[in-house]
Amino acid sequence: MSREFSFELLGENGAARRGVVHTARGDIRTPAFMPVGTLGTVKAMYLDQVRDAGADIILGNTYHLMLRPGAERVARLGGLHEFIRWPHPILTDSGGFQVMSLSGLRTMSEKGVTFQSHIDGSRHEMTPERSIEIQGLLGSDIQMQLDECVALPADPDAIRRAMELSVRWAERCKTAFGNQPSRAMFGIVQGGDDARLRETSAKALTALDLKGYAIGGLAVGEPQDVMLAVLDATCPLLPGDKPRYLMGVGTPQDILRSVARGIDMFDCVMPTRSGRHGLAFTRRGRVNLKNARHAEDLRPLDEESDCPAARDYSRAYLHHLVRSGEALGGMLLSWNNVAYYQQLMQGIREAIEAENFPEFSARTESEWERGDLPPLPL
Repeated sequence: MSREFSFELLGENGAARRGVVHTARGDIRTPAFMPVGTLGTVKAMYLDQVRDAGADIILGNTYHLMLRPGAERVARLGGLHEFIRWPHPILTDSGGFQVMSLSGLRTMSEKGVTFQSHIDGSRHEMTPERSIEIQGLLGSDIQMQLDECVALPADPDAIRRAMELSVRWAERCKTAFGNQPSRAMFGIVQGGDDARLRETSAKALTALDLKGYAIGGLAVGEPQDVMLAVLDATCPLLPGDKPRYLMGVGTPQDILRSVARGIDMFDCVMPTRSGRHGLAFTRRGRVNLKNARHAEDLRPLDEESDCPAARDYSRAYLHHLVRSGEALGGMLLSWNNVAYYQQLMQGIREAIEAENFPEFSARTESEWERGDLPPLPL
């Protein structure tokens, strides 16, 4: 763990950036998509499959892991990397989003959040210091500050108060994190859909000279144009020599349009959640395997894909698995989806390097709009 955390900018194409995050456990090629491993597992997948699909990093969730199996237990068992057999980089979120979503089960104060477990009703306190302590016990390579996330639309005063509280908590998180050259703590820019509040937040966090910056409070129900407007206002305010992470986003189109505005890192449950519900992502758009049109279609999802789930199984078989409720259906479609997202990110990186990202983005969106192949005649 002697290698220092750093970000290297390799190239730009407009505002789109190609780079690499150097960590003690390996490099993260950016733009990067992080599969979500909430409880130490990317749902319905082996982590070997996640790595083989092209993922350099996964995300773990502080709230869920602190409740089960417990951060102290994970530490005694060698840390999260050893526990789940993933020797590569891990980012842990702060637990703030999950705690804030508990609504009636939590109480807020300047000190932190007191909440009841959704599992057994036990009471816990999450302060900025405790969040960083838990993430340290898990041993993650990138740790997130505790913040207050307000779902949009929201009262302007509530958005302002949450932003200001998040800045104060960022300062406490930085103090608790201390000097750890091989790891990083990222701040989270808040401010809802108010460009002035986003600017205030970004400037305050930048003054803390953190190792990376996230944009939070999006992907919480607002229209895409609102999200993009926030990125237009916020990304230019963040340091160009630090990674930028858009939390909880999103669809392939969201990713393309956010990369065009300077975002480097993404995470979202969409690939695996969609897979478990019968929806596949392909270069020709979404494919709903519940649809009867696939019942006798012997074609694979994508005959040109390197992923066996996309290339080697017929749509008819996948349709049968999904309609029958077989676990293998969700497993194969999750595998396909994670592989597709990683293939998309690789295409984005290559396009930025070749300085033709706008053309790549337009072509990719056009292919989705044309949609999936027409069904074969029965």
